[in-house]
Amino acid sequence: MKNINVSNDNQSLKIYFAGAIRGGRSDALLYHEMIKFLRDFGQVLTEHVGDTGLTEDGDDGPNDRAIHDRDIAWLKACDLIVAEVTLPSLGVGYELGLACALGKPVLSLYRPQTGKRLSAMIAGSDGIITAEYSNIDQAKKIIRQFIVNSCKPFGPGTV
Repeated sequence: MKNINVSNDNQSLKIYFAGAIRGGRSDALLYHEMIKFLRDFGQVLTEHVGDTGLTEDGDDGPNDRAIHDRDIAWLKACDLIVAEVTLPSLGVGYELGLACALGKPVLSLYRPQTGKRLSAMIAGSDGIITAEYSNIDQAKKIIRQFIVNSCKPFGPGTV
């Protein structure tokens, strides 16, 4: 796993947060809370995913090509990926596959639900750390531990 320095300015760590947009927005408030927490560790490149005003139309860019190219550039530039994968999303699956191919540290968070299972392509991947959680406080603990394990400490005030 890549060692990542986290400095006092909280801007050296670039975080890519992935969550469903066109796959549904029922977890938008949860994404917002996770992104707010992630800001304590660095720059979240994809803050718009937690925008509770963003709809399933996914109008977060001028057109589909621009959204794709922007998100690919962010994936290449980021240090690690945190994804909330409870709500199935083709786009998030695509992003996680690319992140694995790029060798990025990836955490997928999943809330177990009766009658629904997480995709085997995520749950079975050696390149993705998958963690189940039931509430935001539990998710924050998992995220913190993932970041600590993915980062190389660098002086006072680091994670």
